[in-house]
Order: sequence, then C-alpha cells, then structure tokens
Amino acid sequence: MSTIYDEDQRAIGEQAERVLQARADKKRLMDMIDRTDTIDTLFWDAAVQQGWPAIGVPQEHGGIGLGLVELGIVAEACGAQTSGAPFLPYGHAAARALLASGEAGLCARWLPVLASGKAVAALAFGEGSEILPTSPSLRFEAGRLNGGKVGVSGGTRADFAVVWASGADGPVLVLAELAGVERKAIPSFDNARLFADIVFSGTPATLLAQGQAARELALDLLARAGVVLAHEQVGGARAAMLAARDYALERKAFGQPIGAFQSVKHRIAEMYCLIEIARANAVHAAALADRGDPGFFLAAAAARLSATECYDACSRDATQVHGAIGVTWDLGLHLHVRRARSFAQEVGNMYFWEDQIADRLVGAAA
Repeated sequence: MSTIYDEDQRAIGEQAERVLQARADKKRLMDMIDRTDTIDTLFWDAAVQQGWPAIGVPQEHGGIGLGLVELGIVAEACGAQTSGAPFLPYGHAAARALLASGEAGLCARWLPVLASGKAVAALAFGEGSEILPTSPSLRFEAGRLNGGKVGVSGGTRADFAVVWASGADGPVLVLAELAGVERKAIPSFDNARLFADIVFSGTPATLLAQGQAARELALDLLARAGVVLAHEQVGGARAAMLAARDYALERKAFGQPIGAFQSVKHRIAEMYCLIEIARANAVHAAALADRGDPGFFLAAAAARLSATECYDACSRDATQVHGAIGVTWDLGLHLHVRRARSFAQEVGNMYFWEDQIADRLVGAAA
C-alpha cells in the first residue's frame, strides 16, 4: 500500500521547514552539547506557536485532532535541523495513553496543557539495559511509586510521565506528576535529549492500565514514539546526505569534482536508497496507526529498524565524504552523528525491535 501526502499535508511540511530553517542556528546547538539540562527554547517556542504539540490531541481537548502522519511530517523537518527538544514523540505517546485509559478527569487535566505546550511529558519505562522489563523493580502500591527509572529522555524537564511499574498483580502503567521528584541529569553523547535518572519516593500516581492490557498499551506507546523518531531519523539522514552531495559537487580532486569518482557517488546513491526505504516504512506505519490497522505494530518495528540503520549509515558516510573536514566542528556533521547514536537507543534499541518482530511472527505462525 502506498501513502501519498495530500495538498494540506505537503503544506504542513513546507511550513515546518520554513519555520525551522529561519531559526536554524548550528552554534546554538553546539553550545548545548556540554550542558545536561539546557532546552532549545527557540525551537520549542516555535513548535508551540505553530501548534505542533496539539497535532495528535483531539479538538475537544484543545488540540488540532490530526494524526501520526501529520506529526511525522513535522518530525522529519525537525530531524533535518537536529532540533534541541525531545518532547514531540513523548507528548504524542502520553496523549495516547491518557485517551486509552478512559479517565475523563486525567484527560481534562493534562491534554489541554499538552496541546498548548504548557506541559511536556516523558515515558519512564527503562531499567538497566531493558526498555520494557518483564518485572520492573519500580513498585506501585497504594497509589504511590517507589523506586527509580534510568535514562528517561526529556526527564530533566518533563512535567509528568507515563511510568512502567510493578503492581500487586503484575505490571502496570501509571501517570505520575514529576514536581518534587529527585532527578539526576545524565551527561550523554547528545545532551539536547535531556536524559535523566528519576527516583520516586512515595510519589502519587494514577493507574492507567494493568496486566496484559498495560503491556500492550506500553508497546503501542513505544511504537508510536518510535514512528515519530523514525521520521526525525529520516530528516536527519536526508540533511546529511544533501550535505555530502553538495560537497561532492563542489570539492575537486585531480581536476574534477570528487562526485565523479565511483567510490563517492555510489556511496551517496546508497544513502539516497536507504533514506527512501526508511521514509516509506515510517509513512506506512503512521498511516496504519491513523486508520487503527492491526498491522501497525509490525510496521512501526520495521520503520524503527530501517530508520536507525539509515541515520547511522548516512551520518557516518556523509562525514567520510567530507574527508578530514567532516570530523571538525566547522560543518556540524557531528550533530547528526550524535543524534543518530542517541536515537538508536531511545524507545528500545534494534535488538529490542527485532525481538518484537520475531515474537509476533512466531505467534502468528503458531
């Protein structure tokens, strides 16, 4: 099945590109590299002004009521600029969790502020090396959380989190407000992702789902955030590829542009192919999500895998095409290398998504 953007969707993408290009500032992003708790306010203010946090929130809750396809279009533009705030994918996932819970009070409280950008959300699932542990050490008892979560993207600034924990009868998903919790910013390869360890000490929380329903919802949230990240990865990969192409047409060796040499032009062609495959997978997954198609999860896993491979390869190969200057700070290609490596770990690494595909296929064949 093919998905082609309509005129309105193309307009969303064009506007997002214009807004972000007008605010692009490589130096500002470089200055954030050594700081563990610095948000790119210029980007986030623009996102709020454009209504991007409201894209996936229903209109009755103050949102725009669009879908994952439209959010993906915006995310691709954000990825091209290595934008410095991780809140779009996790805000979308949190909105989905709230709507799925059926808790009218929670929806009324949090969805309008999510849509307005006045509050930002995180997913606090991981423990150790596991993104979704079978038996979380974090405990939810008597309406309170005790324990910790590691490497929460956006954790230094999030106002609330959807949390994976252990309840009395198995795993649960709960919503916890993060005001007053202990947070420790984690220095990382890409500090713009605002990673933090979070410690809950008797923190009040509200149950969203439990048991098998909780696990299915948690996987759906990871898949949705993963599809948004896949679009960002595609945008970043394309920006790196275009930088390599432009340099290959300009830089000369032995009296001709280096793009004339097979070792260079074939590498750029391979980047283009990887990008188109990853984009097709990401758009397909987003379209399935918006239609409520049961094939969404497998499509999201495929998008996640292909986009991770694509961004890794393109950021690396674009650096190589530039030669020695590619590893300097002059061009900013290292921003894409850092972002590619960071994205490869968020919402589960490639092994996690490969296992998810294998489990689903084995289950379907049984």
